[in-house]
Amino acid sequence: MTSYDAVIVGAGHNGLVTAAYLARAGLRVLVLERRHIVGGACVTEELWPGYKISTAAYLCGLLQAPIIHDLELKRFGYEILPKDPAFFSPFPDGRALFVWQDNARTAVEISRFSPKDARRYPEYEAFLERLAEFVEPWLLRSPPDPVRRRAGDVLGLARMGWQAMRLPASDFVRAFRMATQSARDFLDGWFESPELKASLATDGVIGARGGPSTPGTAYVLFHHCMGQAAGKRGLWGFVRGGMGMITQALAEAARRHSAQIRTDAEVAQILVRDGAAAGVVLAGGEEITSRVVISNADPKHTLLDLVPSLDGDFRREIETIHTEGVAMKINLALDGLPEFRAAPGRGEGPQHRATIHIGPTMEYIDRAWDDAKAGRPSTEPFLEVTIPSTYDSTLAPPGKHVMNIFVQYAPYRLAAGSWDTLKETYADRVIDTLSEYAPDFPRRILHRHILSPVDLEREFGLTGGDIFHGGMTLDRLFFMRPAPGWADYRTPVRALYLCGSGTHPGGGVMGAPGHNAAREVLNDWRHARPRVSR
Repeated sequence: MTSYDAVIVGAGHNGLVTAAYLARAGLRVLVLERRHIVGGACVTEELWPGYKISTAAYLCGLLQAPIIHDLELKRFGYEILPKDPAFFSPFPDGRALFVWQDNARTAVEISRFSPKDARRYPEYEAFLERLAEFVEPWLLRSPPDPVRRRAGDVLGLARMGWQAMRLPASDFVRAFRMATQSARDFLDGWFESPELKASLATDGVIGARGGPSTPGTAYVLFHHCMGQAAGKRGLWGFVRGGMGMITQALAEAARRHSAQIRTDAEVAQILVRDGAAAGVVLAGGEEITSRVVISNADPKHTLLDLVPSLDGDFRREIETIHTEGVAMKINLALDGLPEFRAAPGRGEGPQHRATIHIGPTMEYIDRAWDDAKAGRPSTEPFLEVTIPSTYDSTLAPPGKHVMNIFVQYAPYRLAAGSWDTLKETYADRVIDTLSEYAPDFPRRILHRHILSPVDLEREFGLTGGDIFHGGMTLDRLFFMRPAPGWADYRTPVRALYLCGSGTHPGGGVMGAPGHNAAREVLNDWRHARPRVSR
C-alpha cells in the first residue's frame, strides 16, 4: 500500500493550489477527484462538438496575484482577458447604462441618468480602492481569532486594529457599517439614480441568499470588488480557453513538483485513527494512508459525511452553516449574437462584450428574492449574462458563440415540485425574460445545458448547490468561518485540514483558502507536529 505525506480530497481550484504549494515544499502529495476531470466547479467542458463551455464558474477576477506568480501559472497557459465594458444594463424604457474600465468614460454614461452621480462615482471607486487595499493583505493570512485567546491572535487583532485606525475616519465608519448593511442602504448613501444603483447592487446578490435590501449584501458587493487578476482592482475578465484553464495550469504547477492527481477517484470516508486523520477510503474500497488529509470539499460534506462519528458542539456548529443555494446556471450555444433593443445592431458591439445585467431596479431584484424565500423560482429572475466567445474565438466554431446565464433566484428547496421536473420549463422562463430585452434571442439558440441547484450539488459536490460553500454573512466571515475557534484551516480531528471556499476568506475563484491552508499544514510539518492541530 502506497502512503503519502498529504492526501487532498477534491481537485477544485483551492485543492490544486494547496497541492502545488505542498509539493513545491517537498511533500509527497496525492490529489483525489471524484469527477473525470480536474477543476471542481472551475472547468471547461466541450458540451457540444466545437463548443467549449465554462460549465459552472464563468468569470475570473479574484484569483490572487501572489498565487499566479508563485505557481508560475502563465507558464502553464493561464491568460486573462479583461472585460471592457465591465457592465451593460439595459432597461425596459430602451435606455442602457455602460460601466467601463475608464472612470471618466463611465461618468459620461452615468451623467445621462444623474449628473450628481456622475460626479460622485469616482469618489465611490476611490473608497472601494482604499478599503480593498486595507483588506486584501488579510486575504492571504489566517485570521487572528479572539475565540482562542492566544497571544498570537491578540497581537494579530491589535495589528489589524492599528491598520484600521490609519483609514480616514469617514472610510472607517463606512467600512464598519458595510459589514452589516444591505447593498441598498450602502448604495443609497452614495447615489440617487435607481438605474445606477441597480447595476451596482448586482455584485451584492451574486450567489447570496438575499436581495439588495437584505442585511449583509453590502459586504458581498465589496467581496466581489477585491482582487486584481484582470489588471485593475475590482475588474473581472474571461480566461482564454475557459475557466478550466486556471485549474489545468494549477494542476500542471502541482505535477511539476511531483504531485500526483487521480480523477474518477471518489473519497467515501476519511480514515480517523486515535483521533487523527490517517488517510482516506475510496468509493470502491481502496484505502490510501497519509500523514495529513486536506479537504477541498465544503465543511458540511467533509465533517458530517466523510468523517465518522464527529459529535459535540463542533458538529452542531457545522450543521447550522447555511448551504442552500439560490442559483441556476444555463449554458448556451448560439448561431449568432442577440440584438438588444437598448443597443441596436446585429454585429458585435460593446453590449456583447460586457457582463449583461437583467435586473432593472433593486425592487425588481428584491421581488425575485421574495419568490425564492417562499420556495418558488423567481417569476421575474435576475440574470447575469456573459458571451465569452466575443473575447476568445476558440470557444465556438466560426460565426457561432457561447453564452453563460447565471440565474437568480432558483431556491434549492422548492415549496412544490422538484428541480428534475421543473428545470426545463424554468429555463424557458429565463429565456423569455432575456428576450424581453433582445427579441431575437430565442432564435439564436442551438443548444442548451441547464444546471439547477440540485444539479450543482450532484455534479460538483456543492452541498445544497451553494457556490460559496456556506453563506458569506457576518456570522460566517473572518474568524467565524467556518466556525468560531476554527478559522485556521484545522479541525478537531488532528491532521485533518480544510482548504475550500467554506474557510476564510470565502467563495469565488480566489485561491486564498488553498494558499492559507498549505501554509498552516507546512507550519505544523516544519515543527514536526503534523498531527497536532491545537
